[in-house]
Amino acid sequence: MTAAPQAQGRLQGRLQVSELAFAYPDGRQVLFGVDLLVEPGERVAILGPNGAGKTTLVLHLNGTLLAGAGSVTVDGVTAEKSTLREIRRRVGVVFQDPDDQLFSPTVRDDVAFGPRNLGLRGHDLQHRVHDALHAVGMESAVGRAPHHLSFGQRRRVAAATVLAMDPTVLVLDEPSSNLDPQARREFADIVLSLGLTTVMVTHDLLYALQLCPRSVIMDEGRIVADGPTREILADGELLAAHRLELPVGCVLPV
Repeated sequence: MTAAPQAQGRLQGRLQVSELAFAYPDGRQVLFGVDLLVEPGERVAILGPNGAGKTTLVLHLNGTLLAGAGSVTVDGVTAEKSTLREIRRRVGVVFQDPDDQLFSPTVRDDVAFGPRNLGLRGHDLQHRVHDALHAVGMESAVGRAPHHLSFGQRRRVAAATVLAMDPTVLVLDEPSSNLDPQARREFADIVLSLGLTTVMVTHDLLYALQLCPRSVIMDEGRIVADGPTREILADGELLAAHRLELPVGCVLPV
C-alpha cells in the first residue's frame, strides 16, 4: 500500500474514544460514556451480547454517526461534520455482508471507486487498485464480476475497497461469519499481514483470540472489561455475566 503521510507522525493509526454517549432520535440511549484508546498497530476485539451497543460504536468510528456527547479522534482528527471526509479516509470499515460494499460491474471498478473519488487518476489509481487487491490475494480477479465470486472472495474484495483508501485504522464487523474454515484462515492471514490498527467486532471468541491480543467487552452501552484476550476468555464468570460463551468442549490453546 502507499505509504501513509508523515504529517501526523507517531499518531498514525491512533484511535481514541472519549466519554462517548449517543441516543437515537426516538430517545433510546445506546452508548453511555464509552472510553477506548487503541494505539497504532494494536488489534482489539470488541465482544458483547446482541444489543450491547457494538454496532453503534462502530458507526461512530468512521463518522456514520456523530457523538451526542464525547468524541472520537483518529490520528489527532476529531470526528465532526467538517472532518467527515478525512475521518472516512482514515477509518475503513469492512461490513459483515460484502454485498453492502460491492456494486460495480467489475472488481477493478469497485476497488477504484473510493480512490477515484479522492481524485486519483491514471497510473496512481491503477497502482492503488493493484496494491489493494494484492494485499488480499485477489489481483487475479480484477476483471471479474463480484457476484461471480465466492462469499469468501467477495469479503476479500470488500476489504480491498477499504484498503484502496489507504486507511490507518481498519474496522471489521463479524469478519468470520459465513466463512468456511479455509476462507476463515485466509482472511485471518490477511488481517495479520496488514499491520494496521484493527478493531474487530465479533461473536467468534476463538477468532478474537487468534487475531487480537486485546479484547474489550461491551454490555448495555458501556465497556465492562478490557484486557488481554486470553485472560478475558479464561474468565468463565465474566463471560457468563455478559452472555458470552466459548464453543462447547473448547479448551483454550496454550
